[in-house]
Order: sequence, then C-alpha cells, then structure tokens
Amino acid sequence: MSVAEPSRESTPGTPDSRRIVLVRHAKADWPEVADHDRPLAERGRKEAPVVGRWIAASGINPDLALCSTSVRTRETWKLVVHELPHRPRTVYEDRLYEATLGDLLALLRETPDEVRDLLVVGHNPGMHALADALAGSAEGDTLARMNRGGYPTGAVAVVGLTGAWKAVEHGVGRLVQYWTPHD
Repeated sequence: MSVAEPSRESTPGTPDSRRIVLVRHAKADWPEVADHDRPLAERGRKEAPVVGRWIAASGINPDLALCSTSVRTRETWKLVVHELPHRPRTVYEDRLYEATLGDLLALLRETPDEVRDLLVVGHNPGMHALADALAGSAEGDTLARMNRGGYPTGAVAVVGLTGAWKAVEHGVGRLVQYWTPHD
C-alpha cells in the first residue's frame, strides 16, 4: 500500500479554527472473543501504519487523540501514532465504543479549548455519522465520495470548523479531506 498524496488543506489562520480527524479502526479479525476484544487482522496491521503516514503527510499534528478502549482501536492507534511527527496526549475513552452520534457530539463538546487538532479513533457507524453530521459543506466531491463509498476500515475524514468545542453541532464544519487506505 502506498500513501496517496493528501491535499495540503491547512487550518485557516483564525485563532478559533480547529480540525477533527475521524479515523475508523483498521481491519479487525473475527476470532471467538467478545466484540470489544477483537484484534486487528493481518490486513489491519499493514493498513494502520499507512493511515498514520497519510495523516503525517497531510500536515496534521493532533494536539489530542481520543481512542476507543476496544482492542482493535487501541492496536490501530498504536500503529498510527508511530508514523506521526509527535505523539499527542492520548485519552482512551470507554464512551467511544458503541457511541451514538449524540454521544460523539457530547464528547467533542468536552474537548479543552486549547486543542486545535483533535484525532478520534473509533468505530462505525459512529465515525461516518459524525463526519456526515458535522459537514455543512465539503471540498469538491469529498462528501459524495464518502457517502458513496461508505466508511471502510482505516478511513479518515478531516473536518475543519471554527468556534469553541462546546458549540460543535450538526452542520458547523467543512469536510476538507476524505481518504481510505484503498485510495
């Protein structure tokens, strides 16, 4: 897998500009264990570093990462973060596992105001629903591509927005990038 060149969309220079990077965990295996305990499949272990390289190449340096506590999301994050230029503060968040759209919006609203770039490693359908809900607008055909292709494992959506985290709601953002490991 190679890393396709990301667009160089930068965060606008306003002091209240922010980005949310929504990462769906890499491909998981299906062993006879509880869903929360499912590990990454071999394909997922190969995919996750590619995700990290794409994020790094896009110029995104998250200040904070929120990661679901499931085995597959923690394994994904461990492989992604090794590819980033610096390791952000990481919070393993139980509420990301099986989170509804409402749960995810509530978590975003708890983000400290000093955080400019927030990375979330989670699950579907939540990651797709959140990207879709936040995107009041989109760069080019990114929203159509995301909705046409679904949100496969390893997919990344980058949503830009302005304002305080506590004001995050439907339609406040702009989907500036959407990428999958198969792009």
